[in-house]
Amino acid sequence: MFVGALTALITPFRDDRIDEKALRAIVSEQIEQGIDGLVPAGTTGESASLSHDEYKQLLKIVVDEARGRVPV
Repeated sequence: MFVGALTALITPFRDDRIDEKALRAIVSEQIEQGIDGLVPAGTTGESASLSHDEYKQLLKIVVDEARGRVPV
């Protein structure tokens, strides 16, 4: 199903909220540099520290920014 290298993305925060602008820049940079896929909330302990709403927001932003160019 997945092949190649997939980046475990960090989730940037600013003022205790997901920094959407920074996250979109990270996603775009990864894709532009040739990554094969993206793994939101894939870093150590991150998924357990996000609220349910933050996790949903994170996924929405990453999927939107990826625009089907790579699997999420």
